[in-house]
Amino acid sequence: FHYEFNIRHVAGVFQGLLMTTPAKFKEPQVFADCWVHEAYRVYGDRLVSPEDLAKFEGLLMGQAGKGFGEFNPKRFFGDSRQPLTFCHFLEGIGEEPVYDQIHELSVLQKILDQALDEYNESNAQMDLVLFEDALNHVCRITRIINNPSGHALLVGVGGSGKKSLSRLASFICGYQTSTIQISATYGINDLKTDLQEMYKKAGIKGEGVMFLFTDAEITNERFLVYLNDLLGSADIAGLYAQDEKDEVIGSVTKKAKAAGFAPEPGPVYDFFLQEVRRNLHVCLCCSPVGPDFSTRCQRFPALVNCTVIDWFQPWP
Repeated sequence: FHYEFNIRHVAGVFQGLLMTTPAKFKEPQVFADCWVHEAYRVYGDRLVSPEDLAKFEGLLMGQAGKGFGEFNPKRFFGDSRQPLTFCHFLEGIGEEPVYDQIHELSVLQKILDQALDEYNESNAQMDLVLFEDALNHVCRITRIINNPSGHALLVGVGGSGKKSLSRLASFICGYQTSTIQISATYGINDLKTDLQEMYKKAGIKGEGVMFLFTDAEITNERFLVYLNDLLGSADIAGLYAQDEKDEVIGSVTKKAKAAGFAPEPGPVYDFFLQEVRRNLHVCLCCSPVGPDFSTRCQRFPALVNCTVIDWFQPWP
């Protein structure tokens, strides 16, 4: 149902290319490599079977050969393929994010092992074994949530590491990870309260926030109405009562005016939503088992249309 490809996905490839900087991309070779990487991230990561991946790789290798044949893109395909990985944290965790190519997986392993150690020093212990596939998933998630309005849809069976790797990716990006605490009494009003707190951090304080949400927490299908609006435009209908909305507008009027917005309620609230879209990122973790996943994605199209899919294949 999600094998629909349109101009949005082409734009996703170019969005990835626009993360490059002249300081790191001085040679045509690395830019050609980046094009192959971004095409793989946008199209290949959403494919569900080894057969589909093999067919896609054949198409990608053919197109890369036509456009960038002199740079030998075939070295990224086949049994003896070279690593094809770009990330924002090669300079180190906590440094200014710079998109760059990783040539040796041992370098990536060292960086992420260090990041995991730092995470465990200040958070609940995560006992992760960061083998090659796990390393690549962390890079993919950070790539998604480093972009404004960057939301990830992580699909895989239970126990595949979606939540743990998302927490590590959020930590690497310097974000706060927000979750909801489901209980027997948790309802729509509780969700609204939690979302308002995330919006306050992202839209008023300008803090990076990752909302980690799983399909096991969908105890009320109406939760997806709010999530659909959050993913689509961040303008969630009914999130604020009028007095609450006025308070939000008052909190950001000065910043909005400094950013060139008219000091009126409508434009100021638009500025607030712009800040939310820039700073709030969703990682939605779902299992493909059963009919719920496909049904929900078809009823709430933003779950697929406004996210970047990373399909977790079975661990080797």
